[in-house]
Amino acid sequence: VQLQASGGGLVQAGGSLRLSCAASGRADSRLAVGWFRQAPGKEREFVAALNDYGRNTYISASVKGRFTISRDNTKNTVYLQMNSLTFDDTAVYYCAAGFGSRLSNIDYTYWGQGTQVTVSS
Repeated sequence: VQLQASGGGLVQAGGSLRLSCAASGRADSRLAVGWFRQAPGKEREFVAALNDYGRNTYISASVKGRFTISRDNTKNTVYLQMNSLTFDDTAVYYCAAGFGSRLSNIDYTYWGQGTQVTVSS
């Protein structure tokens, strides 16, 4: 499975962006997909995840209420809609996929290359 993250860019504080994570190869709709981010000098941080068919989602407290995650299995794509962006959301965003019994405990086997999100204050 190959993952391609896209949609990053430069946005002003308070603005919105939608990231996409497109899967190719032996994409399996049963895979859970998650988004992570890493800011310069910081540890990688979990952002959001959803399970197969998008029936359940798990959102980090730091972005809850501002970010939503969804998937379109017909396009093998998962989206991260980011609203009310702040400077602290600046990071490289990565998507990842894997299996697990709970969204809080996914074994992320496949990783995309990351897309830069920069929020100007």
